[in-house]
Amino acid sequence: MPHTEAPAAAPAELIALVREFAPADGVHATAIPGLQLLRLSQSGAALPARYEPGLVLVVQGRKVATLGTQRLVYDPLHCLVVGVTMLPLAQVVQASAEQPYLCVQIQLDPHEIGQLVLESPPGRASAAPACGLQVAPTSPELLDAALRLLRLLKAPHDAPVLAPLVLREIVYRALTGELGARLRALAVADSHARRIARAIELLKQRFAEPLRVQEMAHAAAMSPSTFHQRFKQLTAMSPLQYQKQLRLHHARALMLGQGLDAAAAGHRVGYESASQFNREYRRLFGAPPRAQVRQMQAAGG
Repeated sequence: MPHTEAPAAAPAELIALVREFAPADGVHATAIPGLQLLRLSQSGAALPARYEPGLVLVVQGRKVATLGTQRLVYDPLHCLVVGVTMLPLAQVVQASAEQPYLCVQIQLDPHEIGQLVLESPPGRASAAPACGLQVAPTSPELLDAALRLLRLLKAPHDAPVLAPLVLREIVYRALTGELGARLRALAVADSHARRIARAIELLKQRFAEPLRVQEMAHAAAMSPSTFHQRFKQLTAMSPLQYQKQLRLHHARALMLGQGLDAAAAGHRVGYESASQFNREYRRLFGAPPRAQVRQMQAAGG
């Protein structure tokens, strides 16, 4: 059985480091590959979000991710593990200017997880792909490793050598914790979860093309009916719904990042009809493309 400790609140030093290297609202890249910091100074409504595979450690505040009927709350006592690219509704429910929502986002590499699976104590692996978002108690060991990782942001000469070692320890702590079986399932090459993950990567590469479920099922080495069932179990949506939301998220990124207008962005992600793009964008994000982009730009992204 994996060794588990009672969850522990983030230490003051860790909070201070996130504040220092995320001085304003938004996502902040760092000098350490695979490490990002997020700061938000107010709570807000639930909005469609895109979560990439990784580990999310909240050091202050609270956030909720909703996926289908599942509601996941993560805070300084509970970390979030993202197994594959997920498209939940996300809502910061506890944040203020004085005590902003602060979190550490660490990218998880399936190949690194697979290597550590071979070197770690034996654990139970689940063949069934449980939901791609999971919450578990944050252990003191995990917080300690995160603190040592952020300290390296103030030691740029040491970081290139030591940061990969600490990141490896963080993956190890996650593997030997409560969610270890889920992570192992995503790393084992022939598990259902890993096969669905490979099909999702194919869909991410070709999301602007017409969806061919049979081709995706073939990539996952499953029958179309089994693939559809397993895909929905992992992502809480059908392959077609997932592709549509991927397209719309990418279009929003194009409008914000490259300044494309709605028609050009919709065409770039595979929409032939501008009216259909506008309609489906509004249905997902709650506002027409142009209006929402203006709102996000006015709010600083």
